[in-house]
Amino acid sequence: MQPGRLDHVGIAVTDLAAARALYERVLGLEVTHEEVIEDQGVHELLLRAGDAYVQLLSTRDPDSPVGRFLARRGEGVHHVGYAVPDVAAAVADLRAQGFEVIDPAPRIGSGGTTIAFLHPKSMQGVLVELVEEGTGHRG
Repeated sequence: MQPGRLDHVGIAVTDLAAARALYERVLGLEVTHEEVIEDQGVHELLLRAGDAYVQLLSTRDPDSPVGRFLARRGEGVHHVGYAVPDVAAAVADLRAQGFEVIDPAPRIGSGGTTIAFLHPKSMQGVLVELVEEGTGHRG
């Protein structure tokens, strides 16, 4: 697997409006995409930061992965996303190499992207998201 550019850093927050105001005021970032992803139980904002994004994530379901993360660890970096040309091929390659994946098959993410997550156990404690650009508009 050959990852491309850093796509985004996902940050779990308890108050999405307050986090947005902070990132806009302090860093001058602007929201380029907003979406509620019901099947993942999150409300997200993407703020462009150069060639990548800061993804602010708030939970809509305390039993969702982000909800459990916030309950256990509080606010902070949740995951790092890397662009790949083909998520399905990347997942197959990584599984063949013995990496533990959370998503054995790709699924749809925000803005029509195709995504899959690698388990932190395989990535030195970091949750890694693989992102293939889709047909939606992310900014």
